[in-house]
Amino acid sequence: MDHSDLTILVIDENTIRASIIEEGLREAGHLRVTVIHDVNGIARSIEQLTPDVIIIDLENPNRDMLEHLFQLTRSVSRPIAMFVDRADTESIAAAVDAGVSAYIVDGLKKERVKPILDMAVMRFRAFDRLRRELTDAKTALTERKVIERAKGILMKMRGLSEEEAFALLRQTAMNEKKKMVDIAQSVVTAASLLM
Repeated sequence: MDHSDLTILVIDENTIRASIIEEGLREAGHLRVTVIHDVNGIARSIEQLTPDVIIIDLENPNRDMLEHLFQLTRSVSRPIAMFVDRADTESIAAAVDAGVSAYIVDGLKKERVKPILDMAVMRFRAFDRLRRELTDAKTALTERKVIERAKGILMKMRGLSEEEAFALLRQTAMNEKKKMVDIAQSVVTAASLLM
C-alpha cells in the first residue's frame, strides 16, 4: 500500500515528540508533512492545508482539549490517528465516536508511525465506504417511496393501472431529461396543492 504522496498534518504541542513522528514518516517515504505545535486555531490550518491524513499527538490530554479535538475530528472527513500517553475507556469510546480511525495509547515509537498511519487510512476507507453505501441505500429507499406515492396518485386521479402509472412517470422523465424521482416528487407536490 503506497501512501507516499499523502499530505500529512501532524498536530503536536511537544516539539520533541513531533520530530519523532516526522522522522518516522520521512523514513517511511512521506515527504509532504506539516507540523503544527499549537492546538488552537487548528480548524483553520486544516482548511488551508486540506491534508489527506491527520496525526494528533497528545502527551497528557485534558478533558477540554480532547472534547475540542473530538468536535473537530467529527467535522473533518479524513483519516485521523491519535497518539496519547494515557487514556480512560471513556476517552477511547469518545474518540471512536468522533471518527478517529486509530487511537493509540502509550505507543509513540518512530517505527510504529507508518503501520499506524496505514491502518488509520485503511480503517477510514472501509468506514467511509460503509457510510456511503448506507447513505445510498437510504436515498434509494426514500426515492422508491416518492415514486410509489406518485404512482398511487396517478392511479387514483387518472384511473391508471400500476404499470401504466409507472410507464407514464418513466416516459415523462425521459421526455424532460430528468430523473424519475424528480418527476415523481413534482406529482406528489402538485397533488398536495390540488387535494
